[in-house]
Amino acid sequence: MFKLTLVDEPKILQGLISLSDMDGYVYVNLAECAPINFGPDKKYEGVGGNLFAYACKISWDAGNEGFVSFKAKTQLIHHYENVLGAVHNGGHTMIIYPQEALFLIKRYFKV
Repeated sequence: MFKLTLVDEPKILQGLISLSDMDGYVYVNLAECAPINFGPDKKYEGVGGNLFAYACKISWDAGNEGFVSFKAKTQLIHHYENVLGAVHNGGHTMIIYPQEALFLIKRYFKV
């Protein structure tokens, strides 16, 4: 489990993500933004993207080319396609492929 906080507010959680190292990819068990980062009045934009970028970076650093997989709630499938560049692979399964993973890594990390 990994947490996302701000340097100047280390005790306030902005988001959490749970990852599993699989054979050839990283699986996201759970990714959650703090309630203050939901909806039109959210405090910070991009918390979810940052969490998934971290999963992609973990995958990339492990030699898995950034491959990430996760299960999406039905109402979020299109959101993940549009925001993360994830591909819907049937059912609720989503995959982030290397090109999109690298885009997210570069967007959220100084590499």
